[in-house]
Amino acid sequence: MAVFWRRTYRLLLLGQKHQSCISSHVICHTENLNQIVRNSLHLSTLVSFHRVMTDQPPILTDLGLYNHPPAVRGMTELDKAAFTQTVNVPALRVPTNVLNKVVKSLKKVVLQRPGIKRVLEENNKDGSSQVIMDKNPGITCVVNKTNTIDSTYRNFQMEVLAGEDNMVAKVRENGMFYEFDFSRVYWNPRLGTEHERIVSFLQRGDIVIDVFAGVGPFAIPAARRGCNILANDLNPESFRWLQHNGKLNKVDKKITSFNMDGRDFIRGPVKERLPALMKGSQKLHVVMNLPALALEFLDAFRDLLEPDQSLSCQDNLPQVHCYGFSKEDDPQRDIVVRAEASLKTSLQGQCSVHMVRNVSPNKEMMCASFTLPKKVLYRQHTEDRDSSEEPCPKKQKCEEQTD
Repeated sequence: MAVFWRRTYRLLLLGQKHQSCISSHVICHTENLNQIVRNSLHLSTLVSFHRVMTDQPPILTDLGLYNHPPAVRGMTELDKAAFTQTVNVPALRVPTNVLNKVVKSLKKVVLQRPGIKRVLEENNKDGSSQVIMDKNPGITCVVNKTNTIDSTYRNFQMEVLAGEDNMVAKVRENGMFYEFDFSRVYWNPRLGTEHERIVSFLQRGDIVIDVFAGVGPFAIPAARRGCNILANDLNPESFRWLQHNGKLNKVDKKITSFNMDGRDFIRGPVKERLPALMKGSQKLHVVMNLPALALEFLDAFRDLLEPDQSLSCQDNLPQVHCYGFSKEDDPQRDIVVRAEASLKTSLQGQCSVHMVRNVSPNKEMMCASFTLPKKVLYRQHTEDRDSSEEPCPKKQKCEEQTD
């Protein structure tokens, strides 16, 4: 019992946190209190450190909070609501830019209770979000992402923290202007350098096949460079804004846009146009910027063309730039292995891998660039025997003996 009260006393000390802490109210049953105390013991070191730094004596709280409520005495039927108590749990305010490191360091000492989040974002609707708008006249709306990116249309839900409830944005990247509804399409300002890197490979007259074009961050600057573009996106909103941005940057005549699934786009419009495009001297580039799934779409190029089509085409094979995420220790090797698995051929010595950016701890975004192998692109099959060929000598001999 003495041990229990010492632990309870420590929990009370934790409840009297300095003013910079945020109190989170946790409702729990008294019968589970001992478990909460055990989970909170490790944080006593942080409280002791605070007392040394501030020289503030601990403020005691009524220990009766942790006794059974008087109303439960003599209870004959269990009423769980009568056992509930409110406990103030101390919290630390941590800057967002060091959050990952802090969470890892405090992994063993933070509160771990089912249904309770260890990390909560502060409500800044009337605070820093308004300051952001005041300091940046061009910003009309500040939002907060409330869920992860949807893999189908690559968008996510958001809440408005300050400003107008209007998600239509206008941005400038690498000299190009883009307009789009940020809540309904995918846009990542961190990829501006990568967009510029790929466009720098292109020459006037080249053909660019953008399988997952989005609102046009590859297609628009490539068209401005003088390339002819086949751009596709499954999201109807992205397709609409892609056409709009083409007109906005006066390159719409250079872009032929499609609104279809990436695999259907390769097996349909690309398959129809590819033989004619390969006859020319212009280079062909295929951009596949859907890091979560693009490597799986490479199988759409297998056996895409018939063998007889190769006789009229030069060896002007498409150059593929395919993006992917990797959490492996060797992300370059991981991306190549997965590309080879989709193509069912080896890319040894034929593929270069570029590290685009670090997405999160232990997660990298990579770009694999390679020339599409001819044996992958063209269907392989044996010629059927001509039905009009002469009978075999053995059969002829049998017929002569019959006569």
